[in-house]
Amino acid sequence: MTESMGASIVALHPAADVVAAAAEALAAVGRHLDRCKLSAHTVKAYRRQSAAYVAWLVEHAVAHPDAFVDLVGAEAAVTAWRKSMVAARRSPATVNQALAAVTLLYAERGLRIDIKRARVPKPGEPDALTPAEQGAVERAAARRGERDAAIVAVLLYAGVREEECARLEVEDVTLTARTGHLRLHGKGDEVRDVPLPPLARTRISAWLNVRGRQAGPLWSGQRGTLTVSGIVQAVLAVGAAAGLSGLRPHRLRHTYATRLREGGADLAQIQALLGHASLDTTARYFRAGLVEQAAVVERVFA
Repeated sequence: MTESMGASIVALHPAADVVAAAAEALAAVGRHLDRCKLSAHTVKAYRRQSAAYVAWLVEHAVAHPDAFVDLVGAEAAVTAWRKSMVAARRSPATVNQALAAVTLLYAERGLRIDIKRARVPKPGEPDALTPAEQGAVERAAARRGERDAAIVAVLLYAGVREEECARLEVEDVTLTARTGHLRLHGKGDEVRDVPLPPLARTRISAWLNVRGRQAGPLWSGQRGTLTVSGIVQAVLAVGAAAGLSGLRPHRLRHTYATRLREGGADLAQIQALLGHASLDTTARYFRAGLVEQAAVVERVFA
């Protein structure tokens, strides 16, 4: 170490050392993710983004030999990676997810980096199905059989996330002659109960009559228990049959929240039913679109 004008200068590690340090950091964050309480979806995303950063750093090791030497070097490397993602037109949400993953990766090395996040514009009107589209989706699901009809009913009438849907066990379903609810296992340790309206109870009961009511995962297919990917593929198939190419579970969740708001549910009620940690997330369902705004003006000033 040498001194110049009172400032310490750390000798830079050669590129090979950066690659080795990056590999060690990736292994460490992998071990952390194995035991953490994040959702499976988040863990998978963090693994992918951490690996992407390490791959980028290996390619640019000569330019960033101090990426694991100190905080200044780490933040310089991650800032350069952030710029490359922005230049590649990655969405702000993707960029921020990547930065969160790499912040965790560096934390496992004892470096607490602070990189400016990408600005995420406020979402507008949620992309809910129209009543006509919803009817087409439900009819298409019914034609495909009891299982897909029940999956769509759970998404449309309980507003579950696709991961929560895939995690459902038979024991999480409570059905009586007049009531019913689902016990949902959300992000982290979150568990919440969501009531089921009559049509959802009917669809789930019909599927249980086919599946059997023995304990175990609620959803099954020809290859065994349905994963999150299996739920997504079932919804995509239903959407295609209904003339809505690219339909995904989150749009059915948006539809559920939008119908609640249209029916008079308040912000706190929708937040609880959706399992949102923040009211700001739920507030998007109270941003009316142009069609709804025009209808309000017509009604008020007619």
